[in-house]
Amino acid sequence: MTYLHNDVFDKGLSELADADALHICSAEPATYAAATSTYTLGNKATPTVSAPGDRAAGGREVTISAITDGSVTGTNTATHAALVDSLTSRLLAAYALSASQAVTSGNTFSLPAHKIGIPAPA
Repeated sequence: MTYLHNDVFDKGLSELADADALHICSAEPATYAAATSTYTLGNKATPTVSAPGDRAAGGREVTISAITDGSVTGTNTATHAALVDSLTSRLLAAYALSASQAVTSGNTFSLPAHKIGIPAPA
């Protein structure tokens, strides 16, 4: 069985703390440009990312705090979220939302708290 120290997991997850925006997207972005312009339907500046901690199924994880006041800038169905670091133009993470949301430009969006984790090695 492979062993990885928690520091190995934590250093990877700690990069998510560099996120200065969370975008809701109409498709899964694979690049910073896709997350911030091609597919973006809205954003929340400075999302709160917790420090890494134990993951229930093994490994480590961070929690993205609930969002109640995200700004919607496009009209479509949001299916994915993306954490970005605008300073370095990096897409840090992209993932499917637990449920799609129809959004309308000019409104606000909400997301529940959610987790991003790295499972323990097999």
